[in-house]
Amino acid sequence: MPHRNITILGETVLPGESKTINMEIARLHTMSKLKVPIIIERAKTDGPVVLFTAALHGDEINGTEIVRQLIVRKINKPKRGTIICIPVINIFGFVNKSREFPDGRDLNRVFPGSPRGSLAGRFAWHLLKEIIPNVDYCIDFHAGGASRFNAPQIRIVPNNAELKQLADVFNAPFTLYSKNIAGSFRNASGRLGVKMLLFEGGKSLDLNHDVTQAAVRGTKRFLDHLDMLNPKKKVKQDEPSVYIERSVWVRATFSGLLQNQATVGKLVEKGEVIALITDPFGKFEHTVKAPHKGYIINSNDAPIVYQGDAIFHITIKLSE
Repeated sequence: MPHRNITILGETVLPGESKTINMEIARLHTMSKLKVPIIIERAKTDGPVVLFTAALHGDEINGTEIVRQLIVRKINKPKRGTIICIPVINIFGFVNKSREFPDGRDLNRVFPGSPRGSLAGRFAWHLLKEIIPNVDYCIDFHAGGASRFNAPQIRIVPNNAELKQLADVFNAPFTLYSKNIAGSFRNASGRLGVKMLLFEGGKSLDLNHDVTQAAVRGTKRFLDHLDMLNPKKKVKQDEPSVYIERSVWVRATFSGLLQNQATVGKLVEKGEVIALITDPFGKFEHTVKAPHKGYIINSNDAPIVYQGDAIFHITIKLSE
């Protein structure tokens, strides 16, 4: 089978070639350049093209660390096919330690974008035009926002047998069925035929070793399944993933200081105390109890909460 051409931003990557292509859409207001490095490793033997992306939200830096680990450990050098790594997509948000673009837009809500639209929209458009047409598979790495810590998890759309198989292979501690969101990178890529897994783990502006290693192990299993993993790299199996169909948020019924007593990933029983909400002046202590049996897949690590704030995400219905 002949090698297919891989051309990004006018640069062609040949079989057996390693190349870093810098994408520059706009500059800072100081005229300083901001480049988004696209790191490409192509084997001499033909095969699938896999894309690893992170920091679509600029403050979700744990995803950047995951992709960095893939690069420094040379997991991104494929046995066959091509691996493309973009450790930081939202370079503006990354510089500012912010989720959004400078125009205030969430990049993950503006796809497919426009070449003459907002700054975020232009980035979205270039991603879909220049990179996604080359890609067969993608894993997009995210973290929880607003001090909320996500257990390592893969998210896939329901009723898709191929994505289910890939999620089985990745084997994160948890796998959630969730519908695509209009304007999201996952939705736009799926419409163009890319088979995408969305990874969530950790929280914004934080690096977590356990989350990173769970993602790296899953990625190695994913590449091994595609016969792309360098045979020198060892694959480790983990406990089978817990599949989740439904989950609910437990919200604070009082404002105050939040003292979390539950571990993310823990299976809790109905009525189990999972947190305390106290006032600063020693007037009250209110317990937060699990409303039902389930796994805690997200917890709020903020020290202060207001009435109505989401503090725990607990599973309701598990799936085979």
